[in-house]
Amino acid sequence: MVDHARLVVQGDDRPGIVSAVSGLVTELGGNIVSLAQATSDPSGGRFFQRTVFYLPDLATRLAEVQAAVDERLGQGLGMDARVVEARKRKRVAIFASKADHCLLDLLWRQRRDEIEMTVPMVISNHPTLGDDVRGFGIPFFHIPMTKENKPQVEAEQLKLLAGNVDLVVLARYMQVLSGDFLEQVGVPVINIHHSFLPAFMGANPYQRAKDRGVKLVGATAHYVTEDLDEGPIIEQDVTRASHEDSVKDLQRKGASVERGVLSRAVAWHCQDRVFRDGHTTVVL
Repeated sequence: MVDHARLVVQGDDRPGIVSAVSGLVTELGGNIVSLAQATSDPSGGRFFQRTVFYLPDLATRLAEVQAAVDERLGQGLGMDARVVEARKRKRVAIFASKADHCLLDLLWRQRRDEIEMTVPMVISNHPTLGDDVRGFGIPFFHIPMTKENKPQVEAEQLKLLAGNVDLVVLARYMQVLSGDFLEQVGVPVINIHHSFLPAFMGANPYQRAKDRGVKLVGATAHYVTEDLDEGPIIEQDVTRASHEDSVKDLQRKGASVERGVLSRAVAWHCQDRVFRDGHTTVVL
């Protein structure tokens, strides 16, 4: 992906946006490799576009390209537009507790180059997964948390994250992030949870789901906001369940779905495919 850039544009839809983007890339000497776009309504809706283009000597011209984008698309058309150097991977910090399936799946995919990211650290409120994480050559920070020390713990977490990450992923991190943390972290946060919310909240949701005879087990990955588990949804999936499934079977199926949903959500974010628009998202 050397000399490849992603141009990410969103704003109020109007005629001429695609033409302006294509013309600008051409004037800069670039060649469009791929282009995806969507609109919520061709008359007064919202517009989203992700363009990948090749431009020789991109690294040395990045500031020039961004300035041209700001002038032509930002000032000229009122769009939010940014240029991302494709070869620069997102730095992703992972928060975890005791469950290992989502965490280890992300680390495995990163090692196999299936997700365009680096993982500078894993932070946990339990020591359980430390040896597994260190086996990937990734620093593991165990910071115990109680109700009494939560502000101090979050302050320590923020110090570790400051300037070192582009994204935080909650891989079954069984703590609720405070509003102060979300306000100060300065990067997006992605969470994963089972599909039984809000019907089966709290402890033992799979047992209660079994007791109610659920027929679908699924998962949701979303951006984190102060409204618990109500942030913009990135990805979801389900698998069938039946009366023959035990609670352990449901948990196994749920873990499998969670791994896939979270890995896709993180991969799409790292590829700049996810557009946040109010309470929803568009994935291109």
